[in-house]
Amino acid sequence: MSTPRDDRATDLHPTDLGVPADPSTPADESVTHPPVLPDTTDPAPVPTQPPASHVKLKPTRISGTWVAVIIAIFVLIFLLVFILQNLAGVTIHFLGGAFTLPLGVALLFAAIGGALLVALVGAARIMQLRRQTKRALR
Repeated sequence: MSTPRDDRATDLHPTDLGVPADPSTPADESVTHPPVLPDTTDPAPVPTQPPASHVKLKPTRISGTWVAVIIAIFVLIFLLVFILQNLAGVTIHFLGGAFTLPLGVALLFAAIGGALLVALVGAARIMQLRRQTKRALR
């Protein structure tokens, strides 16, 4: 098997390599191989464990809460812009009454009512599942 070192030129004279010529050696019997240099192309050993600065930390509940707070702030900003851009008054008829509100405020109340209805149904389902789990564990 040949290596890249085997392909080197072999007709170098020792004086070409910086080695002084030995006067007792004839010129035709000079060293035919260059000196072997340490191989610096070997890769450095790979560490088995990452350094302490690169250890990935698990997210906590508090970090998730901060993400939720930041998202909620952006949603509230968009709602505020929506309400301020829709200030035209509209008449709302509900349960025999008539109210005049800005359009943005009326739509905000409708969205809050829908969210409360979904939360109420979700809470009822969670309570039902908890009761079933407690009965199954007895």
